[in-house]
Amino acid sequence: MPLLRRRPLLRAAAVGGTAYYAGKRRAEAEEREELQEARLSGLEQQQAAAPAAGGLSPDAIERLKALGQLRDQGVLTDDEFERAKAKVLGG
Repeated sequence: MPLLRRRPLLRAAAVGGTAYYAGKRRAEAEEREELQEARLSGLEQQQAAAPAAGGLSPDAIERLKALGQLRDQGVLTDDEFERAKAKVLGG
């Protein structure tokens, strides 16, 4: 007879233990997701803050390419190219 009294208590303990463990695992998973989201948002902010192509605008890049082509064609000397490049990069 004493075993019949214990079964409901054992069942309740097993159900309660299982529920506790499941809740704990769920909380850990949610915490991992929050940390991952925080890391991803931090990386996205870093990428947004970093200037593209060394901080040069697309217009400045095109002007430097054009100057390079003029130097390669012999229209500009190396000294003229350096001065024009400094002007583009400086302002």
